[in-house]
Order: sequence, then structure tokens, then C-alpha cells
Amino acid sequence: MTEGDALGLIQQAIWLTIVLAGPVVGSAMVIGVGVAFVQAITQIQEMTLTFVPKMIAGFVILLLTGSYSGGLLKVFTEQLFTRIAVGFN
Repeated sequence: MTEGDALGLIQQAIWLTIVLAGPVVGSAMVIGVGVAFVQAITQIQEMTLTFVPKMIAGFVILLLTGSYSGGLLKVFTEQLFTRIAVGFN
């Protein structure tokens, strides 16, 4: 295994992490901005108001993108195990 192989593997792992976490983090960010906007308009400053919508949105996004994310993770893991078994050339 050369340095290039290790860097390529790390790059793929980081990119996969971004792709898997992106939809949940993005939805939480959008929901957070929306709730903050509503709080600013209505002057309701309840700290716990932002958590429930973010949790529900995150759960819904996980349900919608779970099979796709699992497939990506499966493909990455199979490629990694194959490269370990065959050897890095």
C-alpha cells in the first residue's frame, strides 16, 4: 500500500461521510433557519422549540434516504474488503 492508495482511500471515506450526512445536516439547517425566522417574527424565544422539528425532519430524511445511503456504504465496504483481500497494487 503506497501513500497514494492510503490518500485515495481516505478521500473516498471522507466523501462518503459527507454524502451520507449531508441530507440530514442540510434538513436540520433549513428547519433551524425557518424556526428561528418564525421565532424572530413572533418574539417567542423558547429554546426547546427548535429540537422537535429538527428531530422529526432528520428521522424523515433518514427514512427517505436510508436505502440509498446503505447501498453506498455497502459498495464502499465491499470495494475496501476486496482491495484488502487482493492487495493494493
